[in-house]
Amino acid sequence: MFRAAIQKLKANFVGSPTPLASSAPASKAQINLAEYNVVSEGKAQILFPEKETVFYNPIQQFNRDLSVTCIKAWDNLYGSKAIRGKRVGSNGKRSFDGTDQEATKKRKLAASKEAVDPTGSGSDDPGRYIKVLEALSATGLRAIRYAHEIPHVKNIVANDLLPEAVDSIRRNIDYNHLSHLITANQDDANVLMYRSKAEGKKFHVIDLDPYGTATPFIDASLQSIEEGGLMLVTCTDLSVLAGNGYPEKCFALYGGVNMAGHDATHESALRLVLNLLSQSAAKQKKYIEPLLSLSIDFYVRVFVRVRTSPSEVKNLQHNTMIGYMCSGCSAWHTQRLGKQSQRASKKGKPYTKYSLAQGPPADKRCHYCGSPHHVFGPMYAGPLHNHEFIDEVLRINEEEHQDDIYGTRKRIKGMLTLARNELPEPFYFVPTSISSILKFQVPPLKTVVAGLGSLGYACSLTHAKASSLKTNAPWDAIWYVMKRYCLDNELADIKKMNQNGFGYKILTNESIDGSTDEWAEKLSFSPNQQSIDLERLRKLKIVRYQENPTKNWGPKARPQ
Repeated sequence: MFRAAIQKLKANFVGSPTPLASSAPASKAQINLAEYNVVSEGKAQILFPEKETVFYNPIQQFNRDLSVTCIKAWDNLYGSKAIRGKRVGSNGKRSFDGTDQEATKKRKLAASKEAVDPTGSGSDDPGRYIKVLEALSATGLRAIRYAHEIPHVKNIVANDLLPEAVDSIRRNIDYNHLSHLITANQDDANVLMYRSKAEGKKFHVIDLDPYGTATPFIDASLQSIEEGGLMLVTCTDLSVLAGNGYPEKCFALYGGVNMAGHDATHESALRLVLNLLSQSAAKQKKYIEPLLSLSIDFYVRVFVRVRTSPSEVKNLQHNTMIGYMCSGCSAWHTQRLGKQSQRASKKGKPYTKYSLAQGPPADKRCHYCGSPHHVFGPMYAGPLHNHEFIDEVLRINEEEHQDDIYGTRKRIKGMLTLARNELPEPFYFVPTSISSILKFQVPPLKTVVAGLGSLGYACSLTHAKASSLKTNAPWDAIWYVMKRYCLDNELADIKKMNQNGFGYKILTNESIDGSTDEWAEKLSFSPNQQSIDLERLRKLKIVRYQENPTKNWGPKARPQ
């Protein structure tokens, strides 16, 4: 008793968090349902108070449906292997959860202490092994859905800083009879994650879905996640990440400048978030593998796998880029910050040579219209998605989920099908914007794709913006194809155009035709394999982009 009293005093002074979940589930009859609205989503039911003291946004059901599906896919592909000890630690010795024995010793030492454990013991079922942290839980809806719908979850910590939110979490845990799987916890999210790292009690899945930017929580989450774990990160501050009004704030929060005012600004937002994650992980000798990166409605959501590998960290410089964006015609040029080349030693053993990149790739003024360039970045330059992961998410969505529980299944199928078929090259262009610059009626997408395809370049749609194209073609080829289509079909009268306009400058710019001896022979707007494949994808009956579900929908205001 004396020892327990000492520990209680220590907890009061040190600030050790106290689990707030009830030791036994309360019956639904003990809760006065007249004071609450019962909201059903997935397999969860939450009690939402009539007075809005906690945050709940029904529009983000797509986010939660997708998150459940992605955690299942991660578990099927990577999770069980890492957790059940099929991975080897950094010292070459195996351990139960995939980390090295030094980390295992830390956990045993922490377990021997009689301090309060905010993560709880979780389920005793040996088939449950995933430890999840929802760092900013609000009502607890997401945590409750994870407990109900993800079969291998052992324990979930639903954390929030606001007492009202934690009261709501505890109430909803009891209402759903999940106190054996979910622990409600009131604490600063960073303090909780750093403490879990210090005590060796890391999480396999960490979900960061804050109101605004996730930047303040990135470093702590990267340090408290298990080897090979899954991070789910949301940023809703698109006015900063994708807007043109706060470049200084964007740089302060994300370490880079977005493509302000450009059609592809939403993809640049994704790449800024991934760059932030990559840079923060590298400081811990870790690297991230983007599994799925989506621009959704009014926010971005990325799913990344975190692994430790000093050799992979060396690739960070090559996988980081800056860019030059024309302020007139919006053509861009990217510049990777590092160069990698494969060499062979004197003994014939291959190795990677890391060196400085050469540049810049563009002049001070645009080669096509003469306007000045704006600099953007640095940002992530690698692929946004893992095809194996997306295939598994689509399989689960099609074979294991039903519409009555997962109301956004059709949209998951549509958006991820587009993401699966995206080219890995950075950014996309919008043919309507180019036609507006050249002052002629926009050609069909299949015509533009056929023209680029005839020159040997690939094209794809993008999930981030409707009627847009990604391509591995340089802007020389894009402008050449659009210019030839315009002039060959007599869609523009150059003599009547404003000579100071960007369209006139591009149409009369003979340097765009400088490499077209070969292109002139190849160029054709007749259907080819590129355009046929794209049209086949466009004709699929899938929900590709979000339609406004309600009047005045979008991000809600903070609860008062």
